[in-house]
Order: sequence, then C-alpha cells, then structure tokens
Amino acid sequence: MSTITAIKSCTTTSCAFNHDGCTAFAITVGGQGAKASCGTFITLDARGGLPTNNGQVGACQRLECVHNSDLMCTAESIDIAGADAECLSYQVR
Repeated sequence: MSTITAIKSCTTTSCAFNHDGCTAFAITVGGQGAKASCGTFITLDARGGLPTNNGQVGACQRLECVHNSDLMCTAESIDIAGADAECLSYQVR
C-alpha cells in the first residue's frame, strides 16, 4: 500500500475531533459485531485535533473487512456517520 486512506466525510457531530469534518491526524477503525466504527470517537465539551479536516485511517482492526490488508485500510476513502461513528465503507469479505 502506498497511500493512507482519507476520511472523505464524518457527520458524527458529537465527536470532539469533528469540526466540519474529521480533524484527527489518524483514526483507528474498530467496533464489534456487524458494525465497524471509529475507535478514535470521543465526546467532550471541547474540540481538538488539527486545524484542518484532513483525517486519515491509521489502522483498521476489522480483519474481515474487504478493505483490510495487514491492519491497514486500502479503501480510497471512507465515510463515518451516525451517533456511534459507524464506518459506512465497511464491507465483510
């Protein structure tokens, strides 16, 4: 893999790293059961992260996802949404 997967959009407005998009330097995709979710999601009364919304996927813990190769996301980009910061690009092999 020669590139890092970009977070195309994040609409999880309760996340401290969402300020008109993901401002975390890198997120981890994790979760349990049938849904993958952003493991970096955190609810705080403050906003944090970088001054721009150029978040990326640093690691993926969902081994069964078609986009997972050696714990890295190979999708061109991903979308995060919902109250639980669900990864909408997650697909089971």
